This record gives sequence, C-alpha cells and structure tokens, in this order.
Amino acid sequence: MATDSVGAPTGTVLDSIVAGVLADLAERERQVPLGELETRVAAVPPARDPMPGFRSAGVSVIAEVKRASPSKGHLGEIADPAALAVEYAAGGAAAISVLTEQRRFGGSLADLDAVRAAVPTPLLRKDFIVTRYQLWEARAHGADLALLIVAALDQRTLAALHQEARSLGLTVLVEVHDAEEVARALDIGADLVGVNNRDLRTLEVDRSTFGRLAAAIPDDVVKVAESGIRGADDVAAHAREGADVVLVGEALVTGHAPRDGVAAMIAAGSAS
Repeated sequence: MATDSVGAPTGTVLDSIVAGVLADLAERERQVPLGELETRVAAVPPARDPMPGFRSAGVSVIAEVKRASPSKGHLGEIADPAALAVEYAAGGAAAISVLTEQRRFGGSLADLDAVRAAVPTPLLRKDFIVTRYQLWEARAHGADLALLIVAALDQRTLAALHQEARSLGLTVLVEVHDAEEVARALDIGADLVGVNNRDLRTLEVDRSTFGRLAAAIPDDVVKVAESGIRGADDVAAHAREGADVVLVGEALVTGHAPRDGVAAMIAAGSAS
C-alpha cells in the first residue's frame, strides 16, 4: 500500500499545485470515504487496455479535454466535454485524457464521468495523483489509465502507487522531465513513459526534451511525447525521435476542429 507522502520540491510551481490538490482531496475524502469508493469500483466494468493501440504502427494520439492551464490560463469554453470527446474519438484518438484538477486546470471528476458516459475509448485521469485514494477515485469514475508524475513523488511512494494502480487494472502513464526521472521510472518497471517537454517546476517548455530523453528509454517501453505539440509538424518530428504516442491538449482545444486535428496528427505520425 502507498503512503501519502510526496516529494515535490518546495517553492516550485509543482509544489504549489500539489498543495492545492491535497487541500481539495481532504474535502473529497470527507464526503466520500475510501470504503464507498471500493464498493463503487467493484461495480464498474474492467478497465480498458490502451497498450495494444499504443504499440500499433505509426503514432497514436491521446487527445485531452483541457479547460485551462497554469501557463496559459483559460484555453476555451468547453460547454460539453462529452461532445468534445466524441469528436476526438471520431478523429481516431487512441485514448482521451481528462483533466480533473480544479484549481489550475478547471477540471473535475464530473468531466470524467461525462466523457466516460459518451465514448468507449480508453480514458486517462490526468491529475496530480499523490495518494492511493485518487487511484480508487479514478477507477470508480471509469478511468482506464492514471498519471503518476515522478517529480511530484518520492521513489517509495511512486513505486507503491504504481503497484496499486496496476492492481486496480489501471494502465499507468509515468511522466518524466529529465534523465534522473527516466531512471526512476524504469526502476519501478514502467512500461508507458511520458516525456513532458514542459518542466512543471518552472512551466518552461523545451521541445527538444523528448528527443534528448527518448534514447534512454528501452524499445519495449511505450514512449509518449507531451506538451508543446502545436500540430502535425511537431507530431512528425517526435515520431522521428521515437515517439509511439503524443498527448495533445491545447492545440486541439483551441483549434476549433478537434476531429480533423486528431486525424491530421495521426496521419503525420504514420508518414514519418
């Protein structure tokens, strides 16, 4: 079982986000005890496995339902997250990411519920998961994948949460920002590693980050390029660097043609 300790550096943007997450989490735990989540999880269908799709030829797209971000603020009015998810699925998204963090990203578990009811596509709960309670929440609300951010967790907690997520049937996207974090992810047996071009400690984007780190990730580990992906050209570039999957939020939310946007990115990845 995981402890609830976290390892985010103090004084960083990430540290501030995690502090808010913990405050909101305490309120949810008061309203819905873990035992109630366990009962709900027992009643939900088994989690969908996105890995066969991620390992298929070309580059898969995880399309994100994302209302806001700490770096850009409000991105766009998503009046109906379910309708957006339907467009993503129609465009060929291999998975759909739903932001559930409220303070900085404007998300909620209600968005996850709405998307789950609308599409059969595998769903990623995108949040700052630092306790086992959040993994049970993810599964209870229909998520098939969960995000663990290496920079937000000490190694013991990272390993314990990774193990518990898998025991729940969740596929785990383990997110890294530098070479040390790649080593930590591989040490716990991660088979799905996301390289975030945005350093969450500073919010700065360096699009060369994925290319620098991809070579350190074994071929049997699925590699996901995250952040700073503006369109098909960036997808093609990451494909040449070894990306199996790209996770895209802002470009699709603000692009006004999400179905076509996803399809164009898939085509670009297949052509590279």
